[in-house]
Amino acid sequence: MRIVNHPQFTAERNIEPINMIVFYIIYEVCIILPCALILTILAGLFTTIGCMCGMGKIMGYWPGVIWGKCICYLCLSPYKVEGREKIDKKTSYIFVANHQGAFDIFLLYAGLGHSFRWMLRKGIKKLPIVGIACDKAGQIWVDERGSSGLIHTVRQALQTLQGGTSMVVFPEGTRTKTGHLNRFKKGAFTLAAMLRMPVVPITIDGPYHILPKGSCIVHPHRMKIIIHDPLPAVTRQEGTEQGVDRLLRESQRVIAESLNEPVMQ
Repeated sequence: MRIVNHPQFTAERNIEPINMIVFYIIYEVCIILPCALILTILAGLFTTIGCMCGMGKIMGYWPGVIWGKCICYLCLSPYKVEGREKIDKKTSYIFVANHQGAFDIFLLYAGLGHSFRWMLRKGIKKLPIVGIACDKAGQIWVDERGSSGLIHTVRQALQTLQGGTSMVVFPEGTRTKTGHLNRFKKGAFTLAAMLRMPVVPITIDGPYHILPKGSCIVHPHRMKIIIHDPLPAVTRQEGTEQGVDRLLRESQRVIAESLNEPVMQ
């Protein structure tokens, strides 16, 4: 399956008239920023209060869904999802997606249709409202203390990823600067192998055009999610090293092919 209008064709991208750029800036400053701030505060408060009241499974996810949908429509950026029928809502997965920009977060909340948690750096805990909301929601914090930290992360993931609750990871490690797919790192796949969980590659297309890395101006653009076939979990017979290599290579391949990009070896 192919996606058109991929960032690799940015040379062919139409230059926006100056009056439209001015309109976007005014709309962003007067409408998007204040509304997004209010939505973020409300989502954080509802998540925190709901989780503290014992409704973590629902309130740790659904406020984010509403938040994501509102932000997408507020930014005049509709989205389309393909492949939802390939995943079972009662099964827990490790979702691995390419990372085009900040809007990936809103898009995945809005369109994935499957309860999930993020793997986050602990620095996010310092953010007002958002940090405590993420903590109460059961987001999985990356512990960077070497092997002992990895064990702690695995234990936390085992407690959280049950009964259909999954995890989303960006295996590139950072947002793309060019719109092209970067080489995947092993971390997410190593965790999937240790947890014996299936991996689902996800292609994201469009957010790069809306808010590229380093930009502060929102450019409305259509977005798309493609959910690919789940990759079988690593087994003891296969072995961790071979299993991690298989999951990484296959995930990178299917996402690259769907973006019309060369497959990295």
